[in-house]
Amino acid sequence: MRSNRLLVIILAVSVAGRLAMSLALGDELQGLPGAADQLSYHTLAQRVVNGEGFSFETAWWPATAAGAATAHWSYLHTYFLAGIYTLFGPDPLNARLILAVIMGILQPLLAFAIAKRLFGEMVGLVAAGITALYAYFVYYSATLMTEPFYITAIMAGLYLAIRVVDSAQDGEPVLGKILALGIVLGTAVLLRQLFMLFLPFLLGWAWWASGRRLGRILVIPAAVVAVMVLPFTLYNWSRFDSFVLLNTNAGFAFYWANHPVHGTSFIPAQEIENYQELIPPELLHLNEAELDRALLVRGLEFVRAEPLRYILLSISRIPAYFRFWPSASSGVVSNVSRVGSFGLMWPFMVLGVLQWLRDHRSDGLGSLMARPGALLLIFALVYTSIHVLSWALIRYRLPVDAVLIVFAAPAVVELSRRVLNQGAPFRFCAHSR
Repeated sequence: MRSNRLLVIILAVSVAGRLAMSLALGDELQGLPGAADQLSYHTLAQRVVNGEGFSFETAWWPATAAGAATAHWSYLHTYFLAGIYTLFGPDPLNARLILAVIMGILQPLLAFAIAKRLFGEMVGLVAAGITALYAYFVYYSATLMTEPFYITAIMAGLYLAIRVVDSAQDGEPVLGKILALGIVLGTAVLLRQLFMLFLPFLLGWAWWASGRRLGRILVIPAAVVAVMVLPFTLYNWSRFDSFVLLNTNAGFAFYWANHPVHGTSFIPAQEIENYQELIPPELLHLNEAELDRALLVRGLEFVRAEPLRYILLSISRIPAYFRFWPSASSGVVSNVSRVGSFGLMWPFMVLGVLQWLRDHRSDGLGSLMARPGALLLIFALVYTSIHVLSWALIRYRLPVDAVLIVFAAPAVVELSRRVLNQGAPFRFCAHSR
């Protein structure tokens, strides 16, 4: 009962902090660090509410003509905002407050559930507490960006995958959990299509960790994801008269990320005055889908022409992705958020991961990879690799932060116990299977 009360208090603090941030941001949409996309989502949602569809009244970033079809932005997130605007009016603050409550509850709750499964209830509470107060999560939960829902969907997907494997190992029915897993994974994909690249790793882990018990039933979540994506693929075909699986942004990102303007040292987006001007003028007559494909081809040509430069450029993206120190190019809010969240927690994240690996050093590789902690580390590695090889932004790292907080929590508990000199050292994996 005491643990339940502590969890309720943590959730209340989480919601209160996010509501306070929402009120502080108010109706402001421009000039907020790392949140420029919220103006696009707000504008697009209003257009959808007014029956004008997925287009902008004026020429819009990245290179969309006025009134032209766009699929650059998440359809699901746009519809979510449009639903709020339909019910409560087109005030960004309404959406902020709703997001703050939902994310304030779900994010710490999922951190608690995963950490409890791996390390026990005490660690679960600490993981929930860190998540509740993590500055980046508090900030983005009050924006109109995809980040808060996307991070939550990823954590829910990882948790459900672990639960599915647990049920399979225990001989329990898994169909309901499998369907729920498919819906959650589909939601993550609809929020950011890049997550599709991780699905084979997640399903492969579930197959292996279940002792191959799940087998062909893992086709179900993949099929659910496909069914959720299909309507938007058909919608894109009707608008662009060509195949667009979901969104038109991969080509833009890969082209800009590997343009020769970087040389061998990656330049973050905020430090390039106008990277729209890097788009070749001869391509600007193309519609958004055609331009996205053409830019992807150009980006791959950059790699083929200078593979060594691409390798060095990718390596240079690692500091940009994992930056935790203050930067002169960032404002006060960004620097405080960065140092006050990842800057404080990354040593515990690293320590927690190393301790987990040490505690399982006697496992064979097969047994190690079947543990739930392995799924979390696979996600962190794969997701980081995707961005290091393409486009690196700090906010793109936040799903990895959410996962690594699960490993940071036992390290925090261990350090606290040693400082307070309370008995024997904490055994990180005492509750892991």
